[in-house]
Amino acid sequence: MRRRKIDPRFLGLLLLFLVAAATGIIYQFAAGRKDAVILDGYLGGEKIGFFEDPQVQEILRDSYQVEMDYSRAGSLDMVTLDSEGMDYLFPSSQTALEYYRELKGEPRKSEIILNTPIVLYTYQMVADALVEQGILQESDGVFYLDMEKMTELIKTDTSWAQIGLPELYGNVSIDTTHPAKSNSGNMFAGLLANTLNGGQTAEAEDLPGILPELKEIFGKLGYMETSSSDLFSQFLKMGVGAKPIIAGYESQLLEFSAENPEDFAAVRDDVVMIYPSPTVWSTHIYIALTENGEKAIEGLLDPQVQELAWEKHGFRTSVYQAAGSARFVVKGLAPEITRVMQMPDYETMRQIIDALQ
Repeated sequence: MRRRKIDPRFLGLLLLFLVAAATGIIYQFAAGRKDAVILDGYLGGEKIGFFEDPQVQEILRDSYQVEMDYSRAGSLDMVTLDSEGMDYLFPSSQTALEYYRELKGEPRKSEIILNTPIVLYTYQMVADALVEQGILQESDGVFYLDMEKMTELIKTDTSWAQIGLPELYGNVSIDTTHPAKSNSGNMFAGLLANTLNGGQTAEAEDLPGILPELKEIFGKLGYMETSSSDLFSQFLKMGVGAKPIIAGYESQLLEFSAENPEDFAAVRDDVVMIYPSPTVWSTHIYIALTENGEKAIEGLLDPQVQELAWEKHGFRTSVYQAAGSARFVVKGLAPEITRVMQMPDYETMRQIIDALQ
């Protein structure tokens, strides 16, 4: 049986057609990418994982035609940095927004995108000692710290050995980021101010009686990180001897467990998440500086993006109430945040920031 020869002219036409089709696809893809506006801004380190999530990026690019570029900065630091050419700021608190308004006026637009409470992270041996001292209590598998009792230990220079931890060097303390540069440290300072004020939200008129003690507490900490993500990373890497307790965001451990399951499995039984009683909410506010910067707000509030923010990165959005917390394997995760108090207002926090520079 003879094989039919294929006409070379036909092969040439076929090749030409395939090249043209491929060129068209590439052109359409490039055109689609071209439509996306690249936004530059300053971003808090605790949200880098969220911004670098391929699913989040795809939704923002394909549905809202924006791509988010960023430079990492502390929530308060970013307000004072040069914002020339920047489209947005994405700090972690209302205080940063008020600070911006004081220094630079009203932004084009601002919107709360994410929420997460301030928590403490420690290790099981420290948690056990605090339970023995009556400072830490467990309720339905969730650990709550009595802030008044803990603050008293710090104020009186109580050593770790005095609470049953001779393995640890020095006095009881809670490591935090710099309160004048980073939001988690700033919010912890506000929480301590409320505690020193008898459990009532501190006001400017209360500060003369609070600031000396607050400055003394922070003065004992020595060097403080300027990024909550750096502090959390150091906590995990350096262990209980270097950082027995740190202040941070609930979202950090939730994201770590979801995005790094193998690494989390190695520390799951030892790392303990503690909710200060009371705690405070960290509201992550997107601040648009330009017309282009405004374009990202709708995308960041997209239901799918908000769902990813909770399920992969641990930020509490409206989605978490429907999705629940069962998907996370983090022990001690509170299903609801109920023991909460208000942060001091901006004027009070500004005076606290100035005192702790």
